[in-house]
Amino acid sequence: MRPLAEFPLAAQRRIRGVLCDIDDTLTTGGRLTAPAYAAMEALQRAGLLVIPITGRPAGWCDHIARMWPVDAVVGENGAFYFRYATRKMVRRYMVSAGQRAADRVRLVAIRDRILAAVPGCAVAADQHYREADLAIDYCEDVPRLPPAAVDKIVSLMQQEGLTAKVSSIHVNGWFGAYDKLAMTKTLMCECFDVDLDARKDEFVFAGDSPNDAPMFAYFPHAVGVANIRAFSGQLSTEPAYMTQAESGAGFCELVDFLLAAR
Repeated sequence: MRPLAEFPLAAQRRIRGVLCDIDDTLTTGGRLTAPAYAAMEALQRAGLLVIPITGRPAGWCDHIARMWPVDAVVGENGAFYFRYATRKMVRRYMVSAGQRAADRVRLVAIRDRILAAVPGCAVAADQHYREADLAIDYCEDVPRLPPAAVDKIVSLMQQEGLTAKVSSIHVNGWFGAYDKLAMTKTLMCECFDVDLDARKDEFVFAGDSPNDAPMFAYFPHAVGVANIRAFSGQLSTEPAYMTQAESGAGFCELVDFLLAAR
């Protein structure tokens, strides 16, 4: 990972949007700070797209799409995108409502097996607001579990046929091969007429944890906020650049850096 200062000026000036994780990328200590919120507003005022790409649940994403200065949001690690434009909410899911309902029944049984097998973990507090996945908390509202326990949660999910990804706070599991990147491509095509495969160098992705790895691998201008160092050795692909500051302050650093080039 190179310092953000090495991001070429010509490339900065071509950026037309910022895609970003939420937890520990936009937020700091679990809170969205005023400077981070203002940074999103500043991007929009400058004419750039702002799109959170998160593992957080549908209930939260409905609020985010309506209330935050964003152009859309991808949630539950790619299960859907929500876009609120001209006072109309567009909800696009990767799988049908019937399949999601059937999957939730199976996820309950998997949840119970994980809770019994991994002492100290818990169902994520936002699980009630989820549509498509199972989130197991390993450090948000419970004392941080050791890496071996997190690995065991991942293994148990995979044994049950789930796709499992580790964020900075949860282990998320879902049925299907989709991820953040797949739904991001769908969103950009359907809502903004952008073929990301042809134009991915016009967008920055900012993140901080292993579930962001597909985005880090795809976007040539991916940026990790400095707390990504906590996952050293656990990332299948690292971002090209890293901020000096952590979490929300790192996001603000990135935004200031991009806007200074315009």
